[in-house]
Amino acid sequence: MKAIVYDGIQKVQCRNVPDPKIEKDDDIIVKVTSTAICGSDLHLVHGLVKGMYDGFILGHETMGIVEEVGKGVTSLKKGDRVIVPFPISCGHCFYCEHNEFSQCDNSNPNGEAGGLFGYSKSYGDYAGGQAEYLRVPYANVGPVKVPEELTDEQVLFLTDILPTSLWGTEIANVKNNDTVVVLGCGPVGLLTIKWCMLKGAKRVIAVDRVGYRLEHAKSYGAEVVNFEEFDEVGKYLKEITSGGADAVIDCVGLDGKMSLVEKVETALKLQGASKSAIEISSQAVRKCGHVSMVGVYGNKYNNFPLGNFFSRNVTLKMGQCPATRYVKPILEKIQNGEFDATDIITHKLSLEQGRHAYEIFDAKEDNCIKVILKP
Repeated sequence: MKAIVYDGIQKVQCRNVPDPKIEKDDDIIVKVTSTAICGSDLHLVHGLVKGMYDGFILGHETMGIVEEVGKGVTSLKKGDRVIVPFPISCGHCFYCEHNEFSQCDNSNPNGEAGGLFGYSKSYGDYAGGQAEYLRVPYANVGPVKVPEELTDEQVLFLTDILPTSLWGTEIANVKNNDTVVVLGCGPVGLLTIKWCMLKGAKRVIAVDRVGYRLEHAKSYGAEVVNFEEFDEVGKYLKEITSGGADAVIDCVGLDGKMSLVEKVETALKLQGASKSAIEISSQAVRKCGHVSMVGVYGNKYNNFPLGNFFSRNVTLKMGQCPATRYVKPILEKIQNGEFDATDIITHKLSLEQGRHAYEIFDAKEDNCIKVILKP
């Protein structure tokens, strides 16, 4: 089969690779109909996540048709159309039983966090879904059958960015009449703005430096701030919110703009990425406010502004979204016409065009916000 694989730092290729096979009784094989490139895929390609190797199949936003079913699978059958949430979860450990699916104790033999599709050896060494076929373990737990009347484009993002963006607002305690700052206007940031509006936030301020992404955020009713226009954007946000926002949601993570020193430190594996989004959060949130970090982070951080959070009683929450928990509630909203994420799709390309897709997504060329690949 064809698949998008890691080919060294800053490189991906579409290659022929062996087809996946049923390995355990509760596996299924999915024939992929749509898959997407996520901002966190770029962290892998940029060498910011440990455990990558040549030929590793990328991708964790995947849906398709069940092609083959292991004899222990009871919830699905051949021919079912499913979305596959990005966490790999056994369904019966302590964390799965408490709906914390991204922290499954049994899906990742290589680390404490749960296994993830297409996210390096460090997260379980599971092949990703930017391919013609995908092996899905623990298939009685993760995959969800979707209605035939809904298009792939309407439901594909249930695999990651729809649950992640909603979860980000929940752990930031966003409420009616709140003022919210959203850092980053990529796909997760834009959907986060939509959820904030749906929750009744009276003011949403979107922060980015890419003009067309800020314009998209503005179309949702958000105020926009280009951080490159300010020397100290965190202090500016505090000023215009009269003491700080009720909630700040960091959708940036490793994508933060780095100083020269930070680039050197990252190359030497001394730290994980730019601290700028974290520092902006510490300045822009009000006393007793909430900060959620749903952008992916990596290694250790010296000079983390802990004192600024601590001294002002700020609640800080973060992590990998337990996406499986949110699939069915969000699916209902899509079916009812309450939420539509299709407007962020700017490019639909073939799997063979995967290298080009990664390039324009990474470089933010051609007004690219979200790319869907069609095997």
